[in-house]
Amino acid sequence: MNVREAYFTAQGIRDFLATERELPSYSQSLSRRLALWRRGFLSRAGVIYDFERYDPAAFVSDYQRYVGTKTINGTWSIALSNKLFFDWLMRSSPDHRMVVHGLVRSGTFHEIDDAGDPSPPAIGGGESAALEATVDARTSAVADAGERVADRLDADGKLVLKWVRGGGGNNVLLCSRTDDGYEINGEPYDREALIARIDDLEDYLVCEHVEQGPYAAELYPETPNTIRALTMYDEDREEAFIAAAVQRIGTDASGSMDNFSQGGLSARIDLETGEFGRAAQLPQGSGRLEWHVRHPETGAQIEGARVPAWETIREDILELASSLPTIPYVGWDLVVTDDEGSFKVIEANSYPGLKAMQVHEPLLTDDRVRRFYERHGVR
Repeated sequence: MNVREAYFTAQGIRDFLATERELPSYSQSLSRRLALWRRGFLSRAGVIYDFERYDPAAFVSDYQRYVGTKTINGTWSIALSNKLFFDWLMRSSPDHRMVVHGLVRSGTFHEIDDAGDPSPPAIGGGESAALEATVDARTSAVADAGERVADRLDADGKLVLKWVRGGGGNNVLLCSRTDDGYEINGEPYDREALIARIDDLEDYLVCEHVEQGPYAAELYPETPNTIRALTMYDEDREEAFIAAAVQRIGTDASGSMDNFSQGGLSARIDLETGEFGRAAQLPQGSGRLEWHVRHPETGAQIEGARVPAWETIREDILELASSLPTIPYVGWDLVVTDDEGSFKVIEANSYPGLKAMQVHEPLLTDDRVRRFYERHGVR
């Protein structure tokens, strides 16, 4: 084990333990939790995963996810964790690229300059150095960030601000213009308060709000309802493949986002047909996983519904993943924008969470997926 691997192993163990402390145990006994820990699972896995139907060894454990999968992409993981760098990567796929207007930093708006140097920013020297190189290569500084964002919000109606690092739906601000002023994640602001809030942000990207298509809006119109597709690169066949995909759907419990961890729904997508299975939801006070054939608030049909033009979407995802063989492991978050197969990539994750997928079926029952993880040292 080299120094880099040792660092990520220690960091992964720390994150695993911190998550266990923060999450509810869903009233499971200590003996049950100890049995789960010995197999590398967080306590919540005893409620989320069907260990009666499947052998625990068929699941990618939480320990494997936190410690093993974090190093799969090596140095290139920065290309995904640094969202400004990832936006540069998406320049070659303009049809699926979400527009990024600029970066807010210390009250200054750094405007994106796509006419600049087309060569990739440096990724060596760690994540902070990579971010600085990307900012220097791709932006030009303009004063009064709050004013610029407020003016853009007046013009566009909606914007998404997200921290340039990290993932999982954390540190995301959904901003909108209203008749009475503005809102951030549903909270009202006047112009002065909005500007002050923006000026206090550090390293937040200002992005377009991608409007979802009719099928997703019908499921639940209050949140963007995204597809999470997990791709892996098969070195033997020199092609990417989709290991699993789910439709994430917001609920009243999940607030302004559709995240499964925050109370959203996860419906498995059949990779051949695009058809949804039942939607899972983390326990909402009952201590038991909940399953929904229809949306609990809107009543929209979930099980049996389909992603429109799924075949087109699937092939475009594979084309994107195959174009990045140096980044073999990606969790893509997509907003489908119409019924003809158009979509925008709003985020890509280097070591994506797996519970929203494995709640339906363990990943390691697929031999190709198992071989991929083994090749990359995730055992």
